[in-house]
Amino acid sequence: MNTLAEFQYRLPVRVSGARPGGHRGSSVGIGQEFAAHTRLFDHPDPRRIDVRASVRTVQREWLVRVHRQRVAVPVHAVVDVSASMRFGGDNTKLEVAAAFVEALGHSAFRIGDPVGMLAFDDAAREDLFVPARHARGMGALMAELLRDSAPDRTHPSSSSRETGLRDIATRLAGRACLVFLVSDFHWPLDALPDLLDTLTHAWVVPVVLWDRAEVEPPAHNGWMSLVDVESGEMRSMWMRDSVRARWRGAVADRRAQIAALFARHGVRPFFNQGAFDPEALSRYFLELTA
Repeated sequence: MNTLAEFQYRLPVRVSGARPGGHRGSSVGIGQEFAAHTRLFDHPDPRRIDVRASVRTVQREWLVRVHRQRVAVPVHAVVDVSASMRFGGDNTKLEVAAAFVEALGHSAFRIGDPVGMLAFDDAAREDLFVPARHARGMGALMAELLRDSAPDRTHPSSSSRETGLRDIATRLAGRACLVFLVSDFHWPLDALPDLLDTLTHAWVVPVVLWDRAEVEPPAHNGWMSLVDVESGEMRSMWMRDSVRARWRGAVADRRAQIAALFARHGVRPFFNQGAFDPEALSRYFLELTA
Protein backbone atom coordinates (compact mmCIF):
# COMPACT_ATOMS: atom_id res chain seq x y z
CA MET A 1 0.00 0.00 0.00
CA ASN A 2 1.30 3.44 -0.94
CA THR A 3 1.70 5.51 2.22
CA LEU A 4 3.50 8.46 0.65
CA ALA A 5 1.87 11.84 1.27
CA GLU A 6 0.54 13.56 -1.81
CA PHE A 7 -1.29 16.75 -2.67
CA GLN A 8 -2.99 17.97 -5.82
CA TYR A 9 -1.79 21.17 -7.44
CA ARG A 10 -2.70 22.98 -10.65
CA LEU A 11 -1.75 26.42 -11.92
CA PRO A 12 -4.67 28.86 -12.21
CA VAL A 13 -3.32 30.29 -15.49
CA ARG A 14 -2.41 28.88 -18.88
CA VAL A 15 1.26 28.19 -19.37
CA SER A 16 3.42 27.50 -22.38
CA GLY A 17 5.48 24.38 -22.79
CA ALA A 18 6.39 21.60 -25.17
CA ARG A 19 6.34 18.61 -22.83
CA PRO A 20 2.93 17.00 -22.17
CA GLY A 21 1.75 17.22 -18.59
CA GLY A 22 -1.20 18.06 -16.39
CA HIS A 23 -1.46 21.87 -16.60
CA ARG A 24 -3.57 23.90 -19.01
CA GLY A 25 -1.38 24.93 -21.90
CA SER A 26 -1.52 27.92 -24.21
CA SER A 27 -0.18 26.08 -27.27
CA VAL A 28 -2.12 23.76 -29.55
CA GLY A 29 -1.40 20.08 -29.73
CA ILE A 30 -2.68 16.74 -28.54
CA GLY A 31 -5.31 17.34 -25.88
CA GLN A 32 -8.97 17.18 -24.91
CA GLU A 33 -9.72 20.91 -24.69
CA PHE A 34 -11.19 22.24 -27.94
CA ALA A 35 -9.65 25.52 -29.09
CA ALA A 36 -10.91 26.33 -32.60
CA HIS A 37 -11.46 25.13 -36.16
CA THR A 38 -8.84 25.75 -38.79
CA ARG A 39 -8.31 24.81 -42.43
CA LEU A 40 -6.85 21.41 -43.19
CA PHE A 41 -4.35 23.22 -45.41
CA ASP A 42 -3.05 25.20 -42.41
CA HIS A 43 -3.10 22.24 -40.04
CA PRO A 44 -2.65 19.08 -42.16
CA ASP A 45 -3.96 16.42 -39.79
CA PRO A 46 -6.76 14.41 -41.45
CA ARG A 47 -7.46 12.61 -38.16
CA ARG A 48 -8.92 15.86 -36.82
CA ILE A 49 -11.32 16.59 -39.69
CA ASP A 50 -14.72 17.85 -38.50
CA VAL A 51 -17.16 16.86 -41.26
CA ARG A 52 -20.17 18.74 -39.87
CA ALA A 53 -18.24 21.98 -39.45
CA SER A 54 -16.76 21.59 -42.95
CA VAL A 55 -20.19 21.19 -44.54
CA ARG A 56 -21.48 24.35 -42.84
CA THR A 57 -18.67 26.57 -44.16
CA VAL A 58 -19.45 28.98 -46.99
CA GLN A 59 -16.13 28.26 -48.70
CA ARG A 60 -16.75 24.49 -48.49
CA GLU A 61 -13.29 23.87 -47.08
CA TRP A 62 -12.18 20.96 -44.98
CA LEU A 63 -11.86 22.04 -41.37
CA VAL A 64 -9.96 20.30 -38.59
CA ARG A 65 -10.43 20.59 -34.84
CA VAL A 66 -7.52 22.14 -32.95
CA HIS A 67 -7.07 21.37 -29.26
CA ARG A 68 -5.01 22.94 -26.54
CA GLN A 69 -2.32 20.75 -25.08
CA ARG A 70 -1.82 20.12 -21.38
CA VAL A 71 1.81 20.71 -20.52
CA ALA A 72 4.36 20.02 -17.81
CA VAL A 73 5.81 22.86 -15.71
CA PRO A 74 9.20 22.81 -13.93
CA VAL A 75 8.73 22.92 -10.16
CA HIS A 76 11.35 24.27 -7.74
CA ALA A 77 11.26 24.09 -3.95
CA VAL A 78 13.21 27.03 -2.50
CA VAL A 79 13.83 26.08 1.13
CA ASP A 80 15.06 28.24 4.00
CA VAL A 81 17.58 26.21 6.05
CA SER A 82 18.58 28.96 8.50
CA ALA A 83 18.89 28.43 12.24
CA SER A 84 15.29 29.40 13.00
CA MET A 85 14.09 26.52 10.80
CA ARG A 86 15.76 24.10 13.22
CA PHE A 87 13.35 25.04 15.97
CA GLY A 88 10.37 22.89 16.83
CA GLY A 89 8.52 20.89 19.44
CA ASP A 90 7.68 17.40 18.21
CA ASN A 91 9.39 18.05 14.86
CA THR A 92 11.58 20.93 13.76
CA LYS A 93 10.36 23.18 11.00
CA LEU A 94 13.18 21.83 8.82
CA GLU A 95 11.79 18.32 9.28
CA VAL A 96 8.36 19.63 8.28
CA ALA A 97 9.99 21.18 5.20
CA ALA A 98 11.55 17.78 4.44
CA ALA A 99 8.11 16.14 4.66
CA PHE A 100 6.78 18.81 2.29
CA VAL A 101 9.46 18.32 -0.38
CA GLU A 102 9.03 14.55 -0.16
CA ALA A 103 5.29 14.95 -0.84
CA LEU A 104 6.08 17.48 -3.57
CA GLY A 105 8.42 15.07 -5.33
CA HIS A 106 5.80 12.33 -5.29
CA SER A 107 3.03 14.69 -6.44
CA ALA A 108 5.15 16.18 -9.24
CA PHE A 109 6.07 12.72 -10.53
CA ARG A 110 2.41 11.71 -10.61
CA ILE A 111 1.41 14.79 -12.61
CA GLY A 112 4.45 14.65 -14.92
CA ASP A 113 6.40 17.73 -13.77
CA PRO A 114 10.17 17.88 -13.28
CA VAL A 115 11.01 18.92 -9.73
CA GLY A 116 14.15 20.21 -8.03
CA MET A 117 15.32 22.06 -4.94
CA LEU A 118 17.33 25.13 -4.05
CA ALA A 119 18.18 26.05 -0.44
CA PHE A 120 19.46 29.19 1.24
CA ASP A 121 20.38 30.72 4.57
CA ASP A 122 22.76 33.69 4.48
CA ALA A 123 23.83 32.46 1.02
CA ALA A 124 22.73 29.91 -1.53
CA ARG A 125 23.48 26.40 -0.27
CA GLU A 126 25.22 24.63 -3.14
CA ASP A 127 25.44 21.40 -1.13
CA LEU A 128 21.63 21.18 -1.12
CA PHE A 129 21.05 22.01 -4.78
CA VAL A 130 19.04 19.44 -6.75
CA PRO A 131 18.38 20.16 -10.46
CA ALA A 132 14.84 19.67 -11.68
CA ARG A 133 14.25 16.14 -12.97
CA HIS A 134 11.22 13.98 -13.64
CA ALA A 135 12.05 10.88 -11.62
CA ARG A 136 10.26 8.76 -9.05
CA GLY A 137 12.76 9.22 -6.22
CA MET A 138 13.23 12.99 -6.35
CA GLY A 139 11.13 13.64 -3.25
CA ALA A 140 13.03 11.13 -1.11
CA LEU A 141 16.36 12.54 -2.32
CA MET A 142 15.46 16.15 -1.48
CA ALA A 143 14.01 15.18 1.90
CA GLU A 144 17.11 13.21 2.83
CA LEU A 145 19.37 16.13 1.97
CA LEU A 146 17.36 18.46 4.19
CA ARG A 147 17.22 16.05 7.12
CA ASP A 148 20.99 15.44 6.96
CA SER A 149 21.96 19.08 6.38
CA ALA A 150 24.10 20.94 8.89
CA PRO A 151 24.21 24.69 9.55
CA ASP A 152 26.60 26.57 7.28
CA ARG A 153 29.37 28.06 9.43
CA THR A 154 31.28 29.65 6.53
CA HIS A 155 29.11 32.79 6.51
CA PRO A 156 28.59 35.17 9.43
CA SER A 157 25.24 34.86 11.17
CA SER A 158 22.67 37.43 10.12
CA SER A 159 19.04 38.16 10.82
CA SER A 160 18.35 38.61 7.10
CA ARG A 161 18.09 36.05 4.34
CA GLU A 162 18.24 38.72 1.64
CA THR A 163 21.61 37.69 0.18
CA GLY A 164 20.85 33.98 -0.02
CA LEU A 165 17.38 34.49 -1.43
CA ARG A 166 18.66 37.01 -3.97
CA ASP A 167 21.12 34.42 -5.27
CA ILE A 168 18.30 31.94 -5.70
CA ALA A 169 15.97 34.47 -7.36
CA THR A 170 18.69 35.40 -9.85
CA ARG A 171 19.02 31.77 -10.91
CA LEU A 172 15.28 31.43 -11.49
CA ALA A 173 14.79 34.85 -13.12
CA GLY A 174 13.10 34.67 -16.51
CA ARG A 175 11.97 31.06 -16.09
CA ALA A 176 8.35 30.04 -16.43
CA CYS A 177 8.04 27.68 -13.49
CA LEU A 178 6.25 26.96 -10.23
CA VAL A 179 8.23 28.03 -7.16
CA PHE A 180 7.41 26.92 -3.63
CA LEU A 181 9.11 29.36 -1.25
CA VAL A 182 9.38 27.42 2.03
CA SER A 183 10.34 29.41 5.13
CA ASP A 184 9.13 30.61 8.51
CA PHE A 185 9.76 34.20 7.31
CA HIS A 186 11.24 35.16 10.68
CA TRP A 187 13.50 37.72 9.06
CA PRO A 188 13.11 41.30 7.77
CA LEU A 189 10.92 41.29 4.67
CA ASP A 190 11.88 44.70 3.27
CA ALA A 191 13.80 43.22 0.34
CA LEU A 192 11.18 40.60 -0.52
CA PRO A 193 9.10 42.79 -2.94
CA ASP A 194 12.13 43.40 -5.17
CA LEU A 195 12.95 39.71 -5.14
CA LEU A 196 9.38 38.84 -6.13
CA ASP A 197 9.68 41.28 -9.03
CA THR A 198 12.67 39.23 -10.19
CA LEU A 199 10.43 36.17 -10.37
CA THR A 200 7.72 37.78 -12.51
CA HIS A 201 7.73 34.85 -14.96
CA ALA A 202 7.29 32.29 -12.18
CA TRP A 203 4.21 31.39 -10.17
CA VAL A 204 5.32 31.74 -6.55
CA VAL A 205 3.59 29.87 -3.70
CA PRO A 206 4.88 30.96 -0.25
CA VAL A 207 4.72 28.07 2.22
CA VAL A 208 4.89 29.57 5.72
CA LEU A 209 5.97 26.95 8.28
CA TRP A 210 5.32 27.80 11.91
CA ASP A 211 5.63 25.58 14.94
CA ARG A 212 2.82 25.54 17.48
CA ALA A 213 5.29 26.30 20.28
CA GLU A 214 6.12 29.69 18.72
CA VAL A 215 2.53 30.54 17.78
CA GLU A 216 0.74 29.64 21.00
CA PRO A 217 2.22 30.90 24.32
CA PRO A 218 2.52 28.57 27.34
CA ALA A 219 -0.62 28.22 29.43
CA HIS A 220 1.07 28.35 32.84
CA ASN A 221 2.36 31.43 34.65
CA GLY A 222 5.95 31.78 35.78
CA TRP A 223 9.47 32.63 34.72
CA MET A 224 10.56 31.54 31.25
CA SER A 225 14.00 31.46 29.69
CA LEU A 226 13.94 32.18 25.96
CA VAL A 227 16.75 31.76 23.44
CA ASP A 228 16.98 33.44 20.04
CA VAL A 229 17.98 30.54 17.78
CA GLU A 230 19.51 32.93 15.22
CA SER A 231 21.75 34.99 17.51
CA GLY A 232 21.91 32.76 20.60
CA GLU A 233 20.80 35.67 22.80
CA MET A 234 19.00 34.66 26.00
CA ARG A 235 16.39 36.55 27.96
CA SER A 236 13.95 35.84 30.78
CA MET A 237 10.36 36.92 31.12
CA TRP A 238 7.43 36.40 33.46
CA MET A 239 4.57 34.73 31.63
CA ARG A 240 1.16 36.19 32.53
CA ASP A 241 -2.14 36.95 30.82
CA SER A 242 -1.04 40.33 29.42
CA VAL A 243 2.09 38.76 27.91
CA ARG A 244 0.00 36.02 26.33
CA ALA A 245 -2.25 38.64 24.76
CA ARG A 246 0.74 40.52 23.33
CA TRP A 247 2.23 37.20 22.13
CA ARG A 248 -0.93 36.26 20.22
CA GLY A 249 -1.28 39.81 18.93
CA ALA A 250 2.27 39.78 17.58
CA VAL A 251 1.63 36.47 15.80
CA ALA A 252 -1.58 37.83 14.24
CA ASP A 253 0.20 41.03 13.15
CA ARG A 254 3.05 39.07 11.58
CA ARG A 255 0.62 36.85 9.71
CA ALA A 256 -1.26 39.88 8.41
CA GLN A 257 2.02 41.55 7.39
CA ILE A 258 3.13 38.51 5.40
CA ALA A 259 -0.28 38.13 3.75
CA ALA A 260 -0.44 41.84 2.82
CA LEU A 261 3.08 41.85 1.38
CA PHE A 262 2.38 38.93 -0.95
CA ALA A 263 -1.11 40.20 -1.77
CA ARG A 264 0.44 43.30 -3.36
CA HIS A 265 2.01 40.90 -5.88
CA GLY A 266 -1.16 38.88 -6.42
CA VAL A 267 0.07 35.97 -4.30
CA ARG A 268 -1.66 34.27 -1.38
CA PRO A 269 0.62 32.45 1.09
CA PHE A 270 -0.13 29.02 2.50
CA PHE A 271 0.22 28.91 6.30
CA ASN A 272 1.07 25.56 7.87
CA GLN A 273 1.28 25.05 11.64
CA GLY A 274 2.73 21.86 13.06
CA ALA A 275 3.04 18.78 10.85
CA PHE A 276 2.71 19.22 7.10
CA ASP A 277 -0.93 18.97 6.00
CA PRO A 278 -1.15 17.83 2.34
CA GLU A 279 -4.95 17.99 2.30
CA ALA A 280 -4.90 21.64 3.33
CA LEU A 281 -2.46 22.42 0.51
CA SER A 282 -4.72 20.61 -1.97
CA ARG A 283 -7.60 22.81 -0.80
CA TYR A 284 -5.39 25.87 -1.23
CA PHE A 285 -4.87 25.07 -4.94
CA LEU A 286 -8.51 24.10 -5.38
CA GLU A 287 -9.52 27.55 -4.17
CA LEU A 288 -7.02 29.20 -6.53
CA THR A 289 -8.32 27.38 -9.59
CA ALA A 290 -12.03 27.44 -8.71
